[in-house]
Amino acid sequence: MQKIFIINLKNAGQRLDRFLVEILNKKRTRDKISRADLARAVKNGKILVNDKKVKPGYILKEKDKISIKHQALSIKHQKVLSTNPKIKFKIIHEDENIIVVDKPAGLQVHPDNRRDEAIPHLCTLINGLLAKFPEIIGVGDKSGDSWARPGMVHRLDKDTSGLIIIARNQRSFEELKKLFKNRKIKKIYLAIVYGKLKTKSGIIKKPLARSGNYKKQTIAGRKTKTKIRPAITEYKVLKEFKNHSLVKARLITGRTHQIRVHFFSLGSPIVGDKIYKIKGKLKFDKLKAERQLLHSSQIEFELLGKKYSFESIPPKDFNKFLNYK
Repeated sequence: MQKIFIINLKNAGQRLDRFLVEILNKKRTRDKISRADLARAVKNGKILVNDKKVKPGYILKEKDKISIKHQALSIKHQKVLSTNPKIKFKIIHEDENIIVVDKPAGLQVHPDNRRDEAIPHLCTLINGLLAKFPEIIGVGDKSGDSWARPGMVHRLDKDTSGLIIIARNQRSFEELKKLFKNRKIKKIYLAIVYGKLKTKSGIIKKPLARSGNYKKQTIAGRKTKTKIRPAITEYKVLKEFKNHSLVKARLITGRTHQIRVHFFSLGSPIVGDKIYKIKGKLKFDKLKAERQLLHSSQIEFELLGKKYSFESIPPKDFNKFLNYK
C-alpha cells in the first residue's frame, strides 16, 4: 500500500524533503514526522520520485510523481518521555521562566532519535528534569522530533560538563531562541588542550560542515559537499603546563562540537577527546582523561527584562589535570 502525489505548478521548485514535511504533517496534531525521518526514508528508497530513487534535496518539477510506501509513514520512535528521579544533576537556579543546571560529564542531555535503542529514553538529563519540573513537557518547537527535548534551547555534548539553560514555559523558550540566534548570550568554556598554542589569544574563524559519514564535524574546504556553516571561537590561554594548556574559550557562534573541532584544527585538541584527536602523535605522561576536558563555566544574558549571570566550577577530573605536574 502506498500514497501517490502528483506535483502541480504551485509546488514545483521545492526540495522534496521540505515538501514531504509540509504535506504529510498538515493534518497531524501530534506524532508529526520529522524531516530527518523523511530524509532517511528517501535515502532508503521508501519514497520514490517517478519510480526512481533520488536525494532528499531533489528539486521537484511539475508533474513529478511521488510514491510513498506505507512503512515510510510509521513512527518508530518512542513518543512518551519517562520521568527518572534517579538522574543526578545540580540545579544552579530556577524561577518562573528558566532552570539552570550544572550538568555532570557522562550525562546525555536528551533522547537520541538517530538510534533505535530504548536506553537513551530513560537515562538523560531530560528524564531527570521531568521528574522535578513536569511543566516543561510540550515546551519548545511544535513539529518534528522536538518532543524529545522539551524546554531545551541549547545543548552540551554528553561528555562536556557545566552550565545549561532550560526554558520553563513557551514564552521564555521563544525569547531564549531569539537571544541565541542573535548571539546575545555570552557563553564561556574552560578547556584543557594538548601542548602550547603559538598564539596566546585570538579568534578562530573556520567554517564547519558535516563529514562524509555525518558522524562528526570537519573544517569546511573547497571540496566540502555538506552544508557549510560559519563558526567563530574567541580564546585566551590562561595558564601553561609542561604538556598542556588551560584555555578560556567564548563561543561567538554555537555549532555542534565547535570548540573541539577548532582546537583540533590548531594541532592542540582537547585532552581526552576520543573523536577529534591526532593519532600517534600525542602522549600525555601517565595521567589519562576519561572524557574531553571541556567545561561550560559561565553564561550571561538578559531575559524578559532581567539580567542573569551564572558560573560553574570545573569538576574533580578537570582540576586533577590542572594540579598535575
